[in-house]
Amino acid sequence: MTKQISLSDKLRSGTPVITGWSFLSEPMIVEMFARAGYPAVTVDMQHGTYDFDGARDALSAIALGGAHRIARIPLADNAMAGRLADMGAECLIAPMINSREEAVAFARAIKYPPVGDRSFGPFRAAQLSGESSEEYLKTANSQLVSLAMIESQEAIDALDDILSVPELDGVFVGPSDLSLSLSNGEGVDPNGEGTAEICAMIADKTAQAGKIPGVFCLNADKVKEAIQQGFKLITHGIDIAFINDSAKTALSDVDGLPSEKPGALTTY
Repeated sequence: MTKQISLSDKLRSGTPVITGWSFLSEPMIVEMFARAGYPAVTVDMQHGTYDFDGARDALSAIALGGAHRIARIPLADNAMAGRLADMGAECLIAPMINSREEAVAFARAIKYPPVGDRSFGPFRAAQLSGESSEEYLKTANSQLVSLAMIESQEAIDALDDILSVPELDGVFVGPSDLSLSLSNGEGVDPNGEGTAEICAMIADKTAQAGKIPGVFCLNADKVKEAIQQGFKLITHGIDIAFINDSAKTALSDVDGLPSEKPGALTTY
């Protein structure tokens, strides 16, 4: 396999990288994201249907399609972060990081000594990266990207401390949970003006700290806004939304069908 420019190098070069987002544990779906031209694809183990076997196969399918490989780990599962790194993830995203201590534990789980505590066994990761295990070891600490999710008022209050963690490569904003926390549970408003202002502040502070800012976007206008704010890893496009929206559109294009069938699901 020919070695390509790493995701880490792209993110640090200043050019924004768009990632598709996959909830559905089906390797062909993430491969289709990649073949459609997405630079990166993210496998979601927190809210998606992926278990370890599904995530392992998805990372291989993403590589087959020619895109960069990202995974969001389950909540507080740093052991899974290390396993996914061994399976070839180029970037790990950890949800609900609210303190410096949590950021340190996560980041060290995917870095080799002396920077971290990761155990050596990157045979699949080396294969997908087009390297020998020895070559992979030499660059893994600088090339594997660790992003801590900022999703709460507590995390915002601790942002400077989180960004001070030398082993951590950056942060990733979850605007839905962030807006829920900022409203004290009153509602979810990921696209609201107040949320956007907080996102811009996080991007600015992250850049000033010399780290990588990422964010989850729910429409194309928010992607453009995120780029202007300085975000470098930006989510746009979710598999479950694609299928849901396409199914509704397909039915709406056919005249004369009943609007609802007995037993049909109306929500998801």
